Amino acid sequence: MGKIILTGDRPTGRLHIGHYVGSLKGRVELQNSGEFEKVFIMIADAQALTDNADNPEKVRHNVLEVALDYLACGLDPKKSTIFVQSQIPQLCELTCYYMNLVTVSRLQRNPTVKSEIQQRNFEASIPVGFFAYPISQASDITAFKATTVPVGEDQEPMLEQTREIVRRFNMIYNTDTLVEPEILLPKNKACLRLPGTDGKAKMSKSLGNCIYLSDEPDVIKQKIMNMYTDPNHIKVSDPGQIEGNTVFTYLDAFCKDEDFTKYLPDYANLDELKAHYQRGGLGDVKVKKFLNAILQEELEPIRNRRKEYQKDIASVYKMLKDGCDVARETAAKTLHEVKDAMKINYFDDVELLNQQINKYKD
Repeated sequence: MGKIILTGDRPTGRLHIGHYVGSLKGRVELQNSGEFEKVFIMIADAQALTDNADNPEKVRHNVLEVALDYLACGLDPKKSTIFVQSQIPQLCELTCYYMNLVTVSRLQRNPTVKSEIQQRNFEASIPVGFFAYPISQASDITAFKATTVPVGEDQEPMLEQTREIVRRFNMIYNTDTLVEPEILLPKNKACLRLPGTDGKAKMSKSLGNCIYLSDEPDVIKQKIMNMYTDPNHIKVSDPGQIEGNTVFTYLDAFCKDEDFTKYLPDYANLDELKAHYQRGGLGDVKVKKFLNAILQEELEPIRNRRKEYQKDIASVYKMLKDGCDVARETAAKTLHEVKDAMKINYFDDVELLNQQINKYKD
C-alpha cells in the first residue's frame, strides 16, 4: 500500500497565516510531490461542534470559508479529496468501537486534551464529546488508513493516542486491519506555532490577533504596524531583543534571502538584520515595513484566487459533495474490515450461519 495523508482543520473561522505556515503551504507541497498515493483533507465540523454545540451556525457557515481558503492556497480537488467530517457516518461508528479500547484515565493524561480543557474553561464541566475527541481523531485517521499526518508538534500526543488504539485493536482482534500513522512536522521551526500579532502564544479569532489569508492589503498593513515587538526597544538607538519579538518570529517563518534584494538591500540576509537590531540603531517601523512587503507579496495571489472561487459558490459545494462521496466509500471499506475483525459481521459470515444451523439441527 502506498503512503496516504489525512489532515484538516476545524471550521470555526476563516484560516489565517498561522494555519498557512503551519500546515496549508506544506500540504500543497505534499499534494504536488507525487510521493503520496492519496491525500485526504477533512473539514472537521463534527469536531468543531464538540465545543460549539450551542452555536451550530458558526460551524455551518465556516465550512465554506475553510473550503475557499483551501482552494485559494492551492489544494486541488483533482489531487486531494476534500470532504466534510459530519457527512461520513462511518467515522461515528468507528469512534464508538474505539471507545471500548481507551480508559478515562488515559484520556485525562493526554497533554493536548488537558491544555485545551484549560483554554476553554471546561475544568468543571467537560462535554463528553470534547473529552473523547482524541478517539474521534483516531477514527478519522484510521478510516482512511493514513500513514502520514502533517500537524504541529502540539498534536503529537493525539497521534500517540491513535497509535495506541491501532496497536490495541490489532492485538485484540489478531489482525493488521488498522495502520499506525506517523506525524509529519513543518520543516521550518518558526512554523510550528506562530504567535498572534499581540505576542500571545496562539492566534485566535476571539483574541483578535490573527492575520487572515483573505485580509485586504490595508488591513494586513495595519495589523503589522501595530504588532508586538520588544517593549524595551523605545528609541531607535536602543539594543533590541529578538526572542519573543513577534515581528522577527514572523520573519523567521516567511523571509527568504531574495526578499532583501527586493525590499531591503541594505542587508544580505535575516541574520544581518537581526544583528543590527540587537546592537541598536534599527527601528521597529523599518522592520515592520519589510515584513509587510513580504506578507503582501505572499498573500496577494491567495486572496485573488479566493475572490475568483467566490464567484461560483455552487461549484465549491459540488466539489465538497464529490469529496464526501469518495471519502464515504473509502471509510465504508475500512469499517467493513473492522467489523469483520471484531466478528460483528453477522450477515456476511457464511461460516457463522452454517455453524448456527448445524448447532440447532434436530
